[in-house]
Amino acid sequence: MVPLSFAGEEWLLTRSGALFWPRESALLVADLHLEKGSFFASRGQMIPPYDSRETLGRLAGAIRDTGARRVFALGDNFHDADGPQRMEPHAAGMLAALTRATEWVWISGNHDGRTDEWQGGTVLDELECGPVVLRHEARPGELKAELSGHFHPRLRIVARGRRITRPCAIRASAGPGGGRMILPAFGAFTGGMDAADPAIRQALQPAREIDALVLTAERIATFPLWRDAA
Repeated sequence: MVPLSFAGEEWLLTRSGALFWPRESALLVADLHLEKGSFFASRGQMIPPYDSRETLGRLAGAIRDTGARRVFALGDNFHDADGPQRMEPHAAGMLAALTRATEWVWISGNHDGRTDEWQGGTVLDELECGPVVLRHEARPGELKAELSGHFHPRLRIVARGRRITRPCAIRASAGPGGGRMILPAFGAFTGGMDAADPAIRQALQPAREIDALVLTAERIATFPLWRDAA
């Protein structure tokens, strides 16, 4: 875990892509996409339908490592509306144990359908927690500090002749609210969008600058994506 300053608060970015907020003892994750494997398996694609076990196992590890007492899941928690019904007993038991052990808040996302069958926790469209608004998708024009997911950002660079792709967080500095951040997808089977995609830049406007943040062995490496020429 590496310290990160954002919105006037101190955070810790974990290697799993989760963000820990020590003052709130809260772990934030985005885009779990639980049961994505079973969704594709049910349509004839031979993908092992056990991604939920892997995702929840990593999430349990992040909770253990940080000592988090709260979890904020920032939307697209299940891959589709029928995901909760397809969850096999082992994964369902893992999820039930996690939501019992923590104060769990589900933020609903565009993939999430019915939420009445989710196990444990509280379901909200968005949440204002201290100085930060938590929602699934960044809202263009937002002037408050904001944490979101949705885009599954991945940084693509060429280093020493090799093309490298890594999940990343994206941070935008803008206005008095303290900036905005998009977290990488946490789910085991999630793909990603190029961090420099214009859709991400548009979602984070207004912004003076936008950077990709990649956790290395000892620090957070910052890669400029966009600068306001004004």
